[in-house]
Amino acid sequence: MLKKSALLAALVYSSILIYVSLIRLKNVPDIGVEFGDKIFHFLAYCVLTFLWFSAFSYNFYFKRNKAIIYSAIFSITFGIIIEVLQDTMTSYRSLDVFDIIANTSGVILIVLLLILKKNIDVKKI
Repeated sequence: MLKKSALLAALVYSSILIYVSLIRLKNVPDIGVEFGDKIFHFLAYCVLTFLWFSAFSYNFYFKRNKAIIYSAIFSITFGIIIEVLQDTMTSYRSLDVFDIIANTSGVILIVLLLILKKNIDVKKI
């Protein structure tokens, strides 16, 4: 199923991430977890990177390594642009370098997992 709708899933998720990143967040409950915001950024960019990897693989037919590289570059660039937009287009959000670090860390984790999975697949043969 992901193969057929990978691009749509990546586009919808990216759109939702843009929206959530640029709206004014009111009455956000405190979940009681230190650095909860950074954990959200980390997980959100894990998902973003995986969805774009899938889109590049299944919809654009990129080879695995190229899909990994493009999804990582796209996701990191996307995260930086969103942070800059928060600072320049809104008066209620601001650029946070630690958000960029959390975003990039999520991207790196998925890249490493995708590389590890490839290595495991090769060893099975």
